[in-house]
Amino acid sequence: MTTDLTRVYLPATLAQLAMLRDSGELPPGEAHAVTPALREWYAEGDEEELEYVAFTRAAQAALRLLRHDPKAPRRRIVVSVDLPASALRMSSLELGSSQVDVSGKVPLRTVAAIHVDGADAEADVAAAADVVEEAEAGDPDSQFTVDGAEDHELEWYDPSELDQLLG
Repeated sequence: MTTDLTRVYLPATLAQLAMLRDSGELPPGEAHAVTPALREWYAEGDEEELEYVAFTRAAQAALRLLRHDPKAPRRRIVVSVDLPASALRMSSLELGSSQVDVSGKVPLRTVAAIHVDGADAEADVAAAADVVEEAEAGDPDSQFTVDGAEDHELEWYDPSELDQLLG
């Protein structure tokens, strides 16, 4: 019997990556995925474009995590995992939403990749984390600052590189 898996993008911090390494799992919480609401909103988008939208939204959610954790290193982190659809619940039925809730702990074995900002992005990410909520509320100056962080591509790491990444 095969289970259909969904690619899910979890926003995270370096402390959460350390938890993943030490305990072998991440706690349940907010994530982003290609949802029916996202497909309907972006009807012309192919699968790759839809995945990019969900990934980008997870990176922005990582900014919110940083805003609320002033001690965390200023790097956005997105953990790409493959989970069964039964582990996900739609957070919003709003047209275009990619937000889902992961109902249980996320085991390390489900991690497909880890994406992390490079050191060169830290200043822009720090500035964006400070104003991300204002940007989401529509402030154009704050959105410009967040866009500056989004200009940085997140680096890709294989899950087997978790120790090196945290070292």
